[in-house]
Amino acid sequence: MNSYLIQPVTALKGIGEETAAILSEVNIFTIHDLLEYFPYRYEDYRLRDLAEVQHDEKVTVEGKVHSEPSLAYYGRKKSKLTIRVLVDRYLVKVVFFNQPYLKNKLTINDTITVTGKWDAHRQTITANELQLGTNAKATDFEPVYSLRGNLTTKGMRKFIRLAYEQYGSYIEETLPGHFLQNYRLLNRKDAIRAMHFPASQEDVKQARRRFVYEEFLTFQLKMQGLRKFEREHSPGVSQNYDLKKLKEFLSQLPFPLTNAQKRVVNEIVKDLKSPYRMNRLLQGDVGSGKTVVAAIGLYASVTAGFQGALMVPTEILAEQHAESLKQLLEPFKVRSELLTSSIKGKRRKEILHELQEGHIDILIGTHALIQDEVIFKKLGLVITDEQHRFGVEQRRVLREKGENPDVLFMTATPIPRTLAITVFGEMDVSVLDEMPAGRKSIETYWAKPEMLDQVLAMVEKELRKGHQAYVICPLIEESDKLDVQNAIDVHAALNQYFMNRYKVGLMHGRLLAEEKDSVMKQFSSNEIQVLVSTTVVEVGVNVPNATMMVIYDAERFGLSQLHQLRGRVGRGSDQSYCILLANPKTEIGQERMRIMTETNDGFALSEKDLELRGPGDFFGKKQSGIPEFKIADMVHDYRALETARNDAAKLLESNTFWHSPEYKYLRNQLEASGVLEGEKLD
Repeated sequence: MNSYLIQPVTALKGIGEETAAILSEVNIFTIHDLLEYFPYRYEDYRLRDLAEVQHDEKVTVEGKVHSEPSLAYYGRKKSKLTIRVLVDRYLVKVVFFNQPYLKNKLTINDTITVTGKWDAHRQTITANELQLGTNAKATDFEPVYSLRGNLTTKGMRKFIRLAYEQYGSYIEETLPGHFLQNYRLLNRKDAIRAMHFPASQEDVKQARRRFVYEEFLTFQLKMQGLRKFEREHSPGVSQNYDLKKLKEFLSQLPFPLTNAQKRVVNEIVKDLKSPYRMNRLLQGDVGSGKTVVAAIGLYASVTAGFQGALMVPTEILAEQHAESLKQLLEPFKVRSELLTSSIKGKRRKEILHELQEGHIDILIGTHALIQDEVIFKKLGLVITDEQHRFGVEQRRVLREKGENPDVLFMTATPIPRTLAITVFGEMDVSVLDEMPAGRKSIETYWAKPEMLDQVLAMVEKELRKGHQAYVICPLIEESDKLDVQNAIDVHAALNQYFMNRYKVGLMHGRLLAEEKDSVMKQFSSNEIQVLVSTTVVEVGVNVPNATMMVIYDAERFGLSQLHQLRGRVGRGSDQSYCILLANPKTEIGQERMRIMTETNDGFALSEKDLELRGPGDFFGKKQSGIPEFKIADMVHDYRALETARNDAAKLLESNTFWHSPEYKYLRNQLEASGVLEGEKLD
């Protein structure tokens, strides 16, 4: 960066120590900081025809005062000034609140320019700005900055103009010329000018395009650089699996693989064979067949002479996986065992001894797998299911039980592609985006709370067929703050409703692990017919006999979470149903219910959820792993994100990037990020 631009802001005429202290509150310390302190929106002062303006939209109009101002006072020091203004062919009412002094400034037939909110129903503008005479704004677009303390918009514009006029000539280009040419991007100096002093909306659009691409490219270089460094400095073990045995195993599966499963299996076995360690995320919607893909990967590793480990978050899920894998692998003389905290004493010692001796090929379990006493003879493949439920440290400990074993993370939470390539950019991502043939779609209905009787009648109809039902509530106990159904009250009410006919169980996060397992086992064996639960059943519970899901206060959940909950039913061959009990007050809430009833595609839902909720809340809480961009928005600018990702990957593989002067800025950014620790950059 040019040394002139890293001078403190006090180098500018008109900025002293006091102003510099105020600017430091918004992290502006240097001239460069000031030039790159971009507006977060623009005021549009173009005159428009009211026929084209939407209700509640902000608008600027010019017209002639058509009536004497009418001033009314109400409350303490509150006033309302009303006038009629003739704007083209419209006679509109203009209202000014708490500006009584304007009464003496407005005269019939005066030309005025007014900016405010348009009420199309009442033909009224609630004005927040007034100019006497015609539109005297210097430009149609005025930047609006995020301000603090004594900073004003007018002051900020003045400081930035000073910086640009005095130091604009020192702004250096940071992107290689061929990118500017290929993507028709503005050069850096012109883009900064257009961000702060746009002559038109098109100016802002073009400047924004340039900075969106630059932000994504530097970010993706860091992510891809981390991936390259991890890959090249994490030598794996090349697993030469037996292709003939693997083909025989595939031919004996009770069902044909989907095209998506075939594609993902090929990606996994290619990773097993490579000399680098696999670091792959497998995303698959509920029911897309991740377990069989995991089984194929584990079997391939066993034929290469290695052991495999599958770690899952709950005991009941571990038992389900152990059963599935035994059925698939035992005919091929592969020994798999289950290890959870419930397995104790002599049996536990036997398993641990046989694992260390190499007699056990595959170990399935909960976090019990990462205890010190668990020692593998030759661990080759580690698979973690629902990887976001385990901490980074737990995943690392399991990985270190072998000598750089290949690692596969699996999740049934469909993560939008834009988030996957941003948050998990250092991983390879595989996607199962196709459902096995013959799987029935879950019928989803939205019902208002007053329709509860009809909903319960529908539940009972399923129970009479010998099926079971889930009832999900957002809270455990009654809350003064939120008027939402709670699990304990709903359990009591349903116990009363189904008395002497069906057994109603209760499950929530405050139960001990053994109590949860006990309730789930009773539900799995149909000793409990209706399970009232909080969202603890969201992940990995497989009860094929459950065909009915009722979700109370469904508007309180995000789309992805609703979809995960819905995925607990529809796991057998019978038609399943999901009923959303909701009375959403907002448009977004209503939109969520509508989308849920229209699609069962988890990836389509996750993209929509990202649009509605924004990236920070997608996982249910703010994730520190999601980067903050100054200009770019990874939801709306996802095409630029994809382009930047591909460009970053190509750059890192090219010799020119590491040596050519035109890439110096990008190389410096990469070096400063520290991801290539130990790499010597020119």
